[in-house]
Amino acid sequence: MSEVFKIVNGAKDFHGVQAIKNVNFSLLKGEIHSLLGENGAGKSTMTKVVAGVYQLSSGELYFESKKATFNTPSEALKNGIVMVFQENSLVPNMTVSQNLYLGAEKYFNSLARLNIRASRFLQSLNFNVDPNLLVSQLGAAQKQMVEIARAVHHNAKVIIFDEPTATLTPEEKHHFFSLMQRLKVQGVSIVFISHALEEALQNSDRITVLRDGEIIVTDLASKFTRERIVKAMIGRDLSDSAYAASGGSKRKSRDRGEKVLEVENLSMGSMVKNSTFSAYSGQITGVFGLVGSGRTEMMKVISGVYKRNIFHGGNILLNGKYVRYLVPRTAVNDGIIYVTEDRKSEGFFENFGISQNIQLGKMVAEDKLWNTVNLTEAKTLAEHWIKRLSIKTKDINSPVVELSGGNQQKVVIAKGLVQKPKVVIFDEPTRGVDVGAIKEIHDFIKSLADEGITVIVVSSYLPEVMSISDRILVARLGQIVEEFEIEDASEEKIIYAAVH
Repeated sequence: MSEVFKIVNGAKDFHGVQAIKNVNFSLLKGEIHSLLGENGAGKSTMTKVVAGVYQLSSGELYFESKKATFNTPSEALKNGIVMVFQENSLVPNMTVSQNLYLGAEKYFNSLARLNIRASRFLQSLNFNVDPNLLVSQLGAAQKQMVEIARAVHHNAKVIIFDEPTATLTPEEKHHFFSLMQRLKVQGVSIVFISHALEEALQNSDRITVLRDGEIIVTDLASKFTRERIVKAMIGRDLSDSAYAASGGSKRKSRDRGEKVLEVENLSMGSMVKNSTFSAYSGQITGVFGLVGSGRTEMMKVISGVYKRNIFHGGNILLNGKYVRYLVPRTAVNDGIIYVTEDRKSEGFFENFGISQNIQLGKMVAEDKLWNTVNLTEAKTLAEHWIKRLSIKTKDINSPVVELSGGNQQKVVIAKGLVQKPKVVIFDEPTRGVDVGAIKEIHDFIKSLADEGITVIVVSSYLPEVMSISDRILVARLGQIVEEFEIEDASEEKIIYAAVH
C-alpha cells in the first residue's frame, strides 16, 4: 500500500521543551494505525502537526509523496485531513445539524431540510442524537458522536481520532468500530489515538507506541500483546494492571460502614424517575449504565448541580437528615462534592495555575463573606496535592490548560478533595487518561474509601467499575434497577441489567 503521509525526523518544541523529537512515522492508504502512549508522550502533538494545528520545528512532512506544510487546520482540511479532537470543538449555541454542516451551507438554507438530512446521516452511522437540539444540551458522549459524524461528512482522505471512544457506551463503541472498518474499505486512512489498549489491539492494522516524545516501536497489531504495549509505554512492566481485579469473585468488598447517603424516589424531569439507593462510609459504590440511563443526572441532583422536581421529587438524606440543595455550594458545605466528567468546561479555570485552582476550591468550602488569598498557604497547599496525586508539572503556577489530560484530571480531583468532603462522587474519573495515570487515580480513590469516606464512582467502562467497586448499582431509564455486591457481580449480569 502507498503512503498517504509521513513525518521524517520530525521535532516540535514549545518554549524550549521538546514535545516530539526524531519522529519517523508513516500512514498507509486504507490503514487503521493506532497511536499509543502515556499522557504527555507526544501523540496529540504529532497528529496536530499533520492536521495543521502546529508546524514542525524541524524535520519534514510529506503528504501524498509531496513535501507539505499546513499552516492552519482549514488548509489541512482542504487537502483531505480531518482531526476529531479529544476536547470537542462544536459551537454550543448552534444545533446539532447546524454544527454538522457548518462551512458547507448553501446560499439559501432551510433549517427543516437541514434537520432531515442530519437525522438521516446520523441514523446511517447508528448515532442516536436529535439534530434539533442545541449542542449545549448534549452530554459528553453525544457531543463526541457529533464530532465523529462531522469528520465523516467531510469525505476526508485521512481522519485522526483523538480518544473518540472515551465517553461512548459499549454499544456505541461497537457502531464506531464498524464505521472505522467501513471507512477503511472505502480507502480512508485512520489514525486512532486511545488509552484503551484492547481497542487498539482488536481494531488496528499497525500500532505505534510513543514515550517522552519519541517513537519506541511500530509493528503489526497482531505482533503486540497488552504486556508488550504497556512495557513500551512506561519503560517497565506494570506489576498491577489498572483493571486487574475485574473479576468480582477474586476479591472481597470492604466492610460496610454507616449509611451516609440515602436517596428515596428521586425524580428530575424525564431523566431521573423514582430512583432509590444508598451509599455507605468506607465503601466504593460503583454506578454503571448506558448513555441516557440517568446516572450522571442523579449525581448532579444529589450534589446541587441540578434541581429535582418540586413536587414528587423524592428525598435525599445525609446522615439521616433531609437535605435539598439548590446550588452546589451548599452541598459542598455539607460535605458532598461532585468531580465532573467534563473537566474542560466544568472542572477548572483553564488559564489559571494549579495553585490558583486548588485555592479556589478551598475558598468555596470555607463559605466566608469575605475571603483573602494567603499566597504562602496556597503554595503549600498546591505542593501537597501535587505530591500526593503525582501531578507532573514544571511549576505550581503553570496554566492547567498546558497539562496533559491525566494531570488535568488530577487537578480537578485535588480541587474537590481540598474541600475535605464526607461524600465524593467521581463521574468518569479516568476518561481520556493513560494506563499509568489510571492506576494512580484508582489507588487514590481506594485510599479515600480506606480513610472512611463515602465514595461513588460513575463510569461507562465496566472493567473500571468491576475493578474498584465494593457494591455496584445499575442504572436504566432514569432508575437504579439492580444492586450487586462485588462477590456476586459479573460483567454478564451487569450488562443484562443495564439493557433489559
